[in-house]
Amino acid sequence: MNDKERKIVIVGAGISGLTAAAYLSRKGCNVLLIEKNDKCGGLLNSFKRQGFVFDVGARSIENSGVIRPMLRNLGIELELFESPVSIGIEDKIINILSGEQLSDYKELLEYLYPDSKKDIDKIIRFIERILKDMKVLYGIDNPFFLNLKNNRLFLIKELLPWFLRFVFVIRRINRMQEPVESFLEKMSSNASLIDIISQHFFKNTPVFFALGYFYVYIDYLYPKGGTGQLPKAIEQKIVEWGGKILTETEITKVVPSEKELYDANGDVYSYDNLIWSADLKTLYNILETANLNSNNVPKILEQKEEFQSKRGGDSVFSVMIGVDEPPEKFKSISNGHFFYTPSKKGLGETHRSRLKSLIENFERIPKEEVLEWVDDYCRLTTYEISIPALRDPSLAPKGKTGLIVSFLFEYDLIKKVEEAGWYEEFKKEVENRILKTLDNSIYPRIEEKILFRFSSTPLTISKMAGTSEGGIVGWSYETSVPVVNNLRKMPDSIKTPIPDALQTGQWVYSPAGIPTAVLTGWLAARSIMENSHSGS
Repeated sequence: MNDKERKIVIVGAGISGLTAAAYLSRKGCNVLLIEKNDKCGGLLNSFKRQGFVFDVGARSIENSGVIRPMLRNLGIELELFESPVSIGIEDKIINILSGEQLSDYKELLEYLYPDSKKDIDKIIRFIERILKDMKVLYGIDNPFFLNLKNNRLFLIKELLPWFLRFVFVIRRINRMQEPVESFLEKMSSNASLIDIISQHFFKNTPVFFALGYFYVYIDYLYPKGGTGQLPKAIEQKIVEWGGKILTETEITKVVPSEKELYDANGDVYSYDNLIWSADLKTLYNILETANLNSNNVPKILEQKEEFQSKRGGDSVFSVMIGVDEPPEKFKSISNGHFFYTPSKKGLGETHRSRLKSLIENFERIPKEEVLEWVDDYCRLTTYEISIPALRDPSLAPKGKTGLIVSFLFEYDLIKKVEEAGWYEEFKKEVENRILKTLDNSIYPRIEEKILFRFSSTPLTISKMAGTSEGGIVGWSYETSVPVVNNLRKMPDSIKTPIPDALQTGQWVYSPAGIPTAVLTGWLAARSIMENSHSGS
């Protein structure tokens, strides 16, 4: 079967599905990309409201040696700005422009916790070690996207020496899978210090992934026009190369024995190869195993049970705000990507035992007590504040600024609130407390300058992107992940027990992110192209 005869259907037009579709379309394959929403991009998207552009999902895009070379390889010209990060605790703020600012971070922590200087020194020295490994890991363009046949000098002088270092780094990474919280507890008994570092990350994030973020902070990019310009640019290439994209189409049944998909309207799509780039729980819930080879069914059912027993990772609550203040006012405070913690106290048990008790006893707890917890959480948590106009001034009306203020938030709590019938009220109450916290700390009198505001919750993300528990980076780290979590084994992450079906995206590899989603999309495309060449 040649490339044009082979029907390839890709379900899910997030960044991994788009990547797979782009490479297969460029090869001349018969590609159909199906997306349930009205536009591509999934959680990597942007939208406009009253002249302000707001980003959905990622506030910046981590390059990781993947994004720039992938765009060059596909012939995509997309203007990308550097997106430096600021970190603030109480009234102290530092700007992260290079790895040298790690010393500024150390000084910040020592200022806040003068009795823990020895502990801080140990932690910073460990981060320095990780930064060296991160430079090896991501300090070179990923060879997947390079034409090595025409660049033998690069292959010999740079790639081969890098690969040897890369192998040793991978070995060290695989030994640093301990949750960052417990790792820090071995280095310090100061609970506030541990919290102030670890609450930047998802619960139980592997220590290498968490403490390696100091490298990620200097590796962020921001596309001109907003993060949604990246999927838009890839989508245009797919269409240019003859690929077909079908939006507002939700797949509700997968019949692998017939190699058919059904959508909500009953329309049928046949395929020779399927790439599933959406939520994996959904795939196994709508998968029909009748008439399949008896060898496949037990493996499929085992995989389904494994996925159903796991949860999506942390989700976020975000409030989008239009402010009647010029960008310069905010530039005087921080960069356009800002991690801010109003109190050096740290969350403590607010997001552990107290939250767990709140969820387990929700039906018996008065509304006022729930909101008291929200009060404490908003005062103590770490905010991720994105200011698009500080990266691209065209993203807000002249003299005004848009803010996206987010923090990690528990899906189970917001689900309980919805079931209790006060979801919209709760959203407003959380918005009020976020704004009050910012008004009393980093942005005095901001409440007086607000033109409009609206919010999204973990339920919004779950419904919009179809992700389990509103997870934004795949599986929760609080239990063992049910997918590949070893870089050397990433090529195996795309495999499924379903005949002629591959999987890609945030749910197939952990820890997940935009670069790994791109890589899994590329790996799936390569697998199909190689099988096509072999005549299978």
